[in-house]
Amino acid sequence: MGLGRARGPHPGAGGGLTGRAVAAGLLLALVVGTAFAVLLSSISDLRRSQLRQQRSAEVLTMANRLERLIIDMETGQRGFALTGQEQFLQPWQAAIAAYPGQIATLERLVADAPQQHALARRIATAGASYIHHYSIPLVEAARRDPATARSVQAAAEGKRRMDGMRADFDALVAAQQSLARAEQRSSDQAARRASAAGLGGLIVSLALIATYSAYLTRAIAAPVRRVAATARRLAAGDLAARVPSHGAGEIGLLQRSFNTMAATLARQRTELAASRSRIVTSADQARRRIERDLHDGIQQRLVSLVLDIRTAQSTLPADRPQVAEQLDRLADGLVEAVDELREISRGIHPAILSEAGLGPALKALARRSPIPAELEVEVPRRLPEPVEVAAYYVVSEALANTAKHAQATHVSVRAHARDGVLHLQVRDDGVGGASAEEGSGLVGLADRVEALEGTLTVLSPPGQGTTLLAALPYAGR
Repeated sequence: MGLGRARGPHPGAGGGLTGRAVAAGLLLALVVGTAFAVLLSSISDLRRSQLRQQRSAEVLTMANRLERLIIDMETGQRGFALTGQEQFLQPWQAAIAAYPGQIATLERLVADAPQQHALARRIATAGASYIHHYSIPLVEAARRDPATARSVQAAAEGKRRMDGMRADFDALVAAQQSLARAEQRSSDQAARRASAAGLGGLIVSLALIATYSAYLTRAIAAPVRRVAATARRLAAGDLAARVPSHGAGEIGLLQRSFNTMAATLARQRTELAASRSRIVTSADQARRRIERDLHDGIQQRLVSLVLDIRTAQSTLPADRPQVAEQLDRLADGLVEAVDELREISRGIHPAILSEAGLGPALKALARRSPIPAELEVEVPRRLPEPVEVAAYYVVSEALANTAKHAQATHVSVRAHARDGVLHLQVRDDGVGGASAEEGSGLVGLADRVEALEGTLTVLSPPGQGTTLLAALPYAGR
């Protein structure tokens, strides 16, 4: 009989564990991907802010250099105008030579900032005008007429130009510092976003992983552990073991399939036990019928023939001694045949078991045992016939095996009925080493006992004798 097919959702169904695992993986990937996207965007913003801050620092540095160049020009030309010494013109000449490159660098640095770029252009124009329209003419005039270069008018003109450029430098520095502060705030915000994105992504990811792990434990690990534990019970013979079948997807299918398999095995074991019981009952009935036929038929016929022969012997003339002798031998042979037939009949199904019960039948076995047997029977009443028959044959086979193989000097037989179970023990002091798995008659006894839902155990360590234990339940039969 095949196992029934479990019904349940197809493993690939949308509600199955595969679909849920994929959905959970996609959700986790989405969360992690979003967190990383925000993190990368924040890092990019932070990088841009840092670059802008770096450029702001370069702008401020360049503005300070240009302002120092203007101051160097003013200091050099004033020293030359006051002293007429050429050595004062060296820093002046260096400042004039460096100024165009420096102002060009400043304009390039602020090219993308309209306000700063306008200030830089104005500083460039004012500086060029200062150099070409005031500073260089002033130095040339000082070479021609030092008094003119030292005049109040020339000093006032220089101061006016310097004050204008300083104001432009101050405005450029103020604007650039304001921009730097704004960039710093933007950088701080980007850093906070990056930290928040990273921390949030980590927390959500850990929460999802923990939730998914808990779900896997509840939906897969715990049911599988229950199925494994129940499978061990099933393997140990507990065919009533079942598992809850409310799992999701493939786990539910596994649980239902397991329960179906266990139910099928239990049904098959019940059917097998019933079949074995019917076979044993049928065999016992056949034994009784054969024993009855032998006793009432052939045995009675042979006894009748013996009587006829004895009658014929009594009517023979005295002058026929040879015929009388032949009839006597024939009668003796028939008597021996009757005795052998009686023994065969007793082995097929003992009449004493049916007539007197288990106790007297076991006493008869103990008396016929070739090895001295000690018998102890505590069976207060007649037991169901299948139980008595099984117990009789267990003891009979055990005594026969002891006589054939055990090399024993003593054997004890005990039968006790209590709590609805008949307990049998047959123990000898022989060589041991017996096994129910070597094709002996114990295999047939085990089948007979198990057909009655009983147990048969053989304990036979080498050199320590053999003990056969049987338990036959009789309550409710």
